[in-house]
Amino acid sequence: MKIAVIGSSNIDLVAQVNHLPKAGETVGNAKFFQTFGGKGANQAIATARLGGEVVFVTALGNDMYAEMFKKQLEQENIQINNIQYDMNNSTGTALIYVADNGENCIAVASGANMSLVVPQTLPKLLNDVKIVLMQAEVPYRIVKEVALEAKSKSIKVIFNPAPACDIDTEFMNAIVLLIVNETEAE
Repeated sequence: MKIAVIGSSNIDLVAQVNHLPKAGETVGNAKFFQTFGGKGANQAIATARLGGEVVFVTALGNDMYAEMFKKQLEQENIQINNIQYDMNNSTGTALIYVADNGENCIAVASGANMSLVVPQTLPKLLNDVKIVLMQAEVPYRIVKEVALEAKSKSIKVIFNPAPACDIDTEFMNAIVLLIVNETEAE
């Protein structure tokens, strides 16, 4: 099944700590790792690993991470010809603390994600697509425009409004499945 994922790509810089630091506190003995992330990229990779044919529309920045990300997506058998490059911003970056008890706190520098535009080839891109999967880590106007175009073609739209955002009625009427966690639902 062909699925279009429209969304973010981030480099996640993660520190595993014994507890989350309080304001002004330094927590030592962290274990550091770096990984590919962003809700859009995570959705694209998970969908591809489950056997979906994935077309991914995302924006990468003007840095060393862009080529690394592109290679990772290729290795996951994700169609990358709709990647946009922003020469004025870095690839999105998430700074993440994860405590041993599973609690986390995250700061995201959106970078290139906020420069994502609707591809001029969107109608063609959506040919043979059965589902459009999106989230709110890219500009709202982009996901809304894609959702309305998908609805006009009877394509199912799945939307995860994370980070939480208001959804206007026109956009809501284009969504067949809304995915929210407890905090987002509030």
